[in-house]
Amino acid sequence: MKVRRAEAKDIPYILRLLVQVDMVHHNGRPDLFKGPATKYNENELKTILCDDTTPVFVCVDENDIPLGHAFCIHKQIKGDNVLTDINTLYIDDICVDEAARGKHIGKALFDFVEEYAAVHGFYNITLNVWTCNPGAVKFYESMGLSPQKIGMEKIIR
Repeated sequence: MKVRRAEAKDIPYILRLLVQVDMVHHNGRPDLFKGPATKYNENELKTILCDDTTPVFVCVDENDIPLGHAFCIHKQIKGDNVLTDINTLYIDDICVDEAARGKHIGKALFDFVEEYAAVHGFYNITLNVWTCNPGAVKFYESMGLSPQKIGMEKIIR
């Protein structure tokens, strides 16, 4: 198992993983998430993969087939009236293929992202997790993350 930067050849695998991510959310919140769908299409992924401010990492097997991915976004707060100037590495998405779960692929991806953040001088790593995905919440807590803020809602109709 190896983690590396995603390449254009990985796009079909990433698209399949993105459907899995969507279906977890769709099953938990069908009022908000369409299913099956992908957050990005092939052309959008090509652009994302070429942008150094949106690095995507994949964990691959011995045949170089992606078994999981981590989408990241460089975010910088600078000159805000209230917040300090910091560089944050935001994890937009982590997914491990359903067929490969339990093999520590998520941990390998997170560890790689954490090392990337340290090497590139980020202050912190942030992410959002839906409460309808308790497995993800538990995983992130096991990686040492704790709540930074909580989004709340009241459904009106």
